[in-house]
Amino acid sequence: MAIKKSELYSSLWKSCDELRGGMDASQYKDCVLVLLFIKYVSDKYAGIPYAPVTIPEGASFKDMVALKGKPDIGDQINKKIIAPLKSANKLTDMPDFNDAGKLGSGSEMVEKLTSLIAIFENPALDFSKNRAEGDDILGDAYEFLMRHFAVDSGKSKGQFYTPAEVSRVIAQIIGISEANTSSNTTVYDPTCGSGSLLLKVGDEANAKVTLNGQEKDGATSGLARMNMILHDHATALIFQGNTLADPKFKDGETLKTFDYVVANRVDGRFHYI
Repeated sequence: MAIKKSELYSSLWKSCDELRGGMDASQYKDCVLVLLFIKYVSDKYAGIPYAPVTIPEGASFKDMVALKGKPDIGDQINKKIIAPLKSANKLTDMPDFNDAGKLGSGSEMVEKLTSLIAIFENPALDFSKNRAEGDDILGDAYEFLMRHFAVDSGKSKGQFYTPAEVSRVIAQIIGISEANTSSNTTVYDPTCGSGSLLLKVGDEANAKVTLNGQEKDGATSGLARMNMILHDHATALIFQGNTLADPKFKDGETLKTFDYVVANRVDGRFHYI
């Protein structure tokens, strides 16, 4: 059956409320987004040979559910779930699920993480059986959460998210939809944030192009990598680092060139295409 977007978004935003407790949205968004990622890839890829995402034995969402109520749940999530997934899929910075400063200590942390995991157990979020209403429901949900986190924290969306409207305009301006593209066509964003602009450019192309990005912030580059996987671009290359001081995309000592380069500056004063 199809999942209604309104129901999915309502359920996911409810999960955010479980972690509020006076925290700034930017502090807890990573935990919620990572849980969404783990639930999705576990439902879709766990136990499937040669899948684009590796789910190590003992590191699926089902294994996370088994940790509910345990006094050391935060530490166990870090060690048994996050660490293996991070290593197997070359993910960058991941949130600390044992951070007492953000999640509380003792029984408070146990209750908060247990309740949060329970929300993602909703049968409507079984992505192995349900399908979207004709479009990328997971990607849309991911962007929905990032947009609302930005608004809720009172910070610029550009810190980790380029609004979809801006991304679509830039993607159309560069003319990639009219070009003869292929898997060898390369697109690069030197300040990719969570990767939303890259993905919109990829959507405009007539073929599945190769996406590349670099992001200075470690946590945000991790979100970008997960965002690529959620949008079926598991082979996209996302590197963490300062693009000006330490560019990662190079051919020897020379900067690598790409067919298309796009970027959205954080302060919104200009867009580079």
